[in-house]
Amino acid sequence: MSTKPKQAETQTSMASALIGAAFLMATSAIGPGFLTQTAVFTEQFKANFGFVILTSVILSLGAQLNVWRVISVSKMRGQDIANKVLPGLGYVVAIFVALGGLAFNVGNVGGAAMGLNALLGLDLRIGGIISALIGIGIFSSKEAGRLMDNVTKYLGLLMIALTLYVAFVTKPPIGEALIRTIAPSEISLLPIITLVGGTVGGYITFSGGHRLLDAGISGVDNLEKVNRSALNGMIIALIMRILLFLSILGVVATGATLDPNNPPASAFQIGAGILGYKFFGVVLWSAGITSVIGASYTSVSFLRTLFANIDRNASKWIIGFITASTLLFVTVQQPVTLLVLAGSVNGLILPLTLGTILVASQRKDIIGSYKHPTWL
Repeated sequence: MSTKPKQAETQTSMASALIGAAFLMATSAIGPGFLTQTAVFTEQFKANFGFVILTSVILSLGAQLNVWRVISVSKMRGQDIANKVLPGLGYVVAIFVALGGLAFNVGNVGGAAMGLNALLGLDLRIGGIISALIGIGIFSSKEAGRLMDNVTKYLGLLMIALTLYVAFVTKPPIGEALIRTIAPSEISLLPIITLVGGTVGGYITFSGGHRLLDAGISGVDNLEKVNRSALNGMIIALIMRILLFLSILGVVATGATLDPNNPPASAFQIGAGILGYKFFGVVLWSAGITSVIGASYTSVSFLRTLFANIDRNASKWIIGFITASTLLFVTVQQPVTLLVLAGSVNGLILPLTLGTILVASQRKDIIGSYKHPTWL
């Protein structure tokens, strides 16, 4: 993979990168953590969990547009922006994001392993290793950027299609869900922090923006395209969030109890039988492998401009990141716990990263003559 942003050569390559960045962000936001968290919290809060999703969408809108726009006009990665805001802050942000990304990636590998277990009955360790090898294969290619774009795009669409089927079969109480989304009868802070952290926290918010920088798409002239890519990513993620919530709500609304060892899998199985269970295997594996790609790529991208060796050998470091995540998963083997915990950790990182971006949006030495919208 190129170590420096390159000029976008054709309209086709630019369009591919814009779509790829949208799906990279979206699939990172709807990874195994989100699937597991949604199942756990929907069972606990029922239709009220719709309010949590609505809150996360609103916060996601602000976070994503702020980050993508400032990265684009400054033509700098998140860590370099942070160092401009306060010398040395970029190193702090990079370390926090990389550590949070590693914790999240252990859960991503675990999610992919759980998906293959549901689909093929594979041992979790074997499933994790197979999934990691696929991720390593992508970043071993000279066309890693293009492969990453295509894999996240097609698997993202597949996840949406299969979850739509399950949502149709489970017949969720849509009316109640709509009411409780606006007027919840119960509100808890933990699921909000966890879901926001798992969908816009840590590395996730920066994944698409960094991908566009690598593709040579930045600057005020490209701001409209960057905005469209960010909005497309949020729409994709929102569709999947709603479908998954409704799929699981349709199951738990009947009084069914989910298996704590694999909550979303049991929801799909109870709601749509063995076919639903196999569909879930595909959905979870797709969510896992695309999130492994997104977490590894973005976490390493936060270190590249700070350490010359990492910048020169970015693909090797990404492969090492995937390998370390897999070894930790094989050792720990508590994917459900890790997935929920990682979302909370990323939620704590969000104020630091977003706060840095908001300060940068008012600094002319970072964004030049660009006027950042006050409503953001």
